Amino acid sequence: MRHSPNGLSNRPSSISGSTPGSTVPVTGPVSAGPPPRRSSPADRPLGLLGVAGLVVVSVVLLSSGGCALFRSPPGPPPLVWDSVSPPLLVGEVELEGPEPLVVGIPPAPGRYDRDLDVVHYDIELVIPPENDRVSSRTTLRYLREVAGPHLVTLDFTGLRVEAVTWQGEALEFRHEDGLLEFAAPGSPGVFDTLQVEIMSRGVPADGLILRENVHGQPSAFADNWPNRARFWFPSNDHLSDRAAVSFTVHAPPERRVVANGVQVAEPVPADSTRTGGIGGLMTWRWESAVPIPTYLMVVGVADLEVLDLGTAACGQAPASPRPDGCVEVTGWAFAPDTAHARRVFHRAPEMVDLYVDMFGPYPYEKLANVQAATRFGGMENASAIFYSEQAIAQGRDLEGTVAHEIVHQWFGNSVTPAGWEHLWISEGFASYFGPYFWEHVEGRQALVDRMDVNRERVLAAPEVRARPVVDTSPGNLLDLLNANSYQKGSLVLHMLRWVTGDRVFFQGVRRFYQAHSGGNASTDDFQRVMEQVHGESLEWFFRQWLHAPGYPEYRVEWSWNGARNEVQLRVRQEQDSAWPTFRMPVEVEFQLDGGVHRQLLMMDGREWTRTLPLPGEPLAVRLDPDGWLLARIHDDRE
Repeated sequence: MRHSPNGLSNRPSSISGSTPGSTVPVTGPVSAGPPPRRSSPADRPLGLLGVAGLVVVSVVLLSSGGCALFRSPPGPPPLVWDSVSPPLLVGEVELEGPEPLVVGIPPAPGRYDRDLDVVHYDIELVIPPENDRVSSRTTLRYLREVAGPHLVTLDFTGLRVEAVTWQGEALEFRHEDGLLEFAAPGSPGVFDTLQVEIMSRGVPADGLILRENVHGQPSAFADNWPNRARFWFPSNDHLSDRAAVSFTVHAPPERRVVANGVQVAEPVPADSTRTGGIGGLMTWRWESAVPIPTYLMVVGVADLEVLDLGTAACGQAPASPRPDGCVEVTGWAFAPDTAHARRVFHRAPEMVDLYVDMFGPYPYEKLANVQAATRFGGMENASAIFYSEQAIAQGRDLEGTVAHEIVHQWFGNSVTPAGWEHLWISEGFASYFGPYFWEHVEGRQALVDRMDVNRERVLAAPEVRARPVVDTSPGNLLDLLNANSYQKGSLVLHMLRWVTGDRVFFQGVRRFYQAHSGGNASTDDFQRVMEQVHGESLEWFFRQWLHAPGYPEYRVEWSWNGARNEVQLRVRQEQDSAWPTFRMPVEVEFQLDGGVHRQLLMMDGREWTRTLPLPGEPLAVRLDPDGWLLARIHDDRE
């Protein structure tokens, strides 16, 4: 649904409550305001709230004008949280929520332009022994640029909202089309405090996966990419808004809980009055003070064994709670799969240390590598990577996936794409620097071999022929998981390394990370940094490789003039006429009797011809002998 800058377009100006057909006028004006301001980690207040279950969501609003919020203003009155117990989690009658949204639908234009900046989620979950439903309560703290009454719009779908209250007072609301909307009273001043409670129960349609694991044991794992957090907790579910997060999870005693951040206490017996009437559970608490987008906020609940893999990033992990300044690296696996999981994960500390040296400090509190339920081969959740449970159980070699997901801790997680069209900044970077680990440990040919595989995938992919890497056209965000975002993105970086040289390339990537860590970045942001380091414009490079479809198809023709000891070299670009005419430095190798001769030439234009002196007649001519280019090359001799 489309929203106008100052309100809800194509909708009545009323908000309905839980009683079908009931409405109440929207009393709070909607601020057109500037785009959300993203706070730094130090700016974001943390708070924990012990609560009870079905789904109860509490939202805390902090608003101010200008920079007053970040000083030490007089504190607000102590917040008195409601003590209302939700209905029991047991019983035969389940509440039905609105029909859930289709997964992956892009947001309506302007949906996230309002001045809502969530700074903290406190999510409490109850996982019953039957593992067939879940109850939760989420507290949101968020910032606004303008104090006073306002409309709050959160993403929430599939679960029925039973009540919305503010400091114990009922608010009317509307919950439809995947949005939860209500008018928040607000008040003037430096701090406004808003508590909203949302009650529901049942099985999330997506996002939090409740099922038997590969060994037939109950498990619950979050899996939020690209915008599926809204299926299990109300949120500002977009990659542009990052927040700190805390989890309180009540689970059966035989199961372990893993989540983002650090475990803040040993599990203790749960208070059954706060778990919807379920007894015998244990309470686990995890907390991540480093702000992250909602698609990276996860928990896992299963009978898992924990493998100590060592430490990494010592002295280069500012979020680490350890006195030695290192991050703990662990593996989490189902008991039958621990041996293979250890083999798959054992080099994770070495990978972290390499990427710290390349990019900068490790951005999170720890690194857990978890065998989990995910629709992907691996999911890079911040500090808690989830890997396909089937792949690990089947003994597959996942070391390449491990390196890929660890790179995401820097690119994708800490530097997050500014919009989904810039997904290659996440997936292309992981698809290049993941394989780079093998160049580091085995030599350059190991990277070349992996880039050859990526090149073959690109040359066979119809989406590469039809659409650019920076692609605003998909009707579903899942369609962006393609060869453009991954393999072509990796080859763009490979070619950029070739064009700029190793020193400039690696310095530019590191500076790009330093400039945008903890925030969002676009393709233009990356181009600007690389141009600053390179000292020359790279507009031609970025335009042809990222903003247009395709790749060059070179046809090489050559002839020898023995009288003049010259080779006539002609290269034609025969790709689709709708694709760019590519400009690239290309190395040409002439194989001679007794050796080789190489020349570096800048090729431009649909047809390019040069006459070059050589010491002898070539036996063969090769373009790009070291495999730097993304191109299809045909070699003919006239």
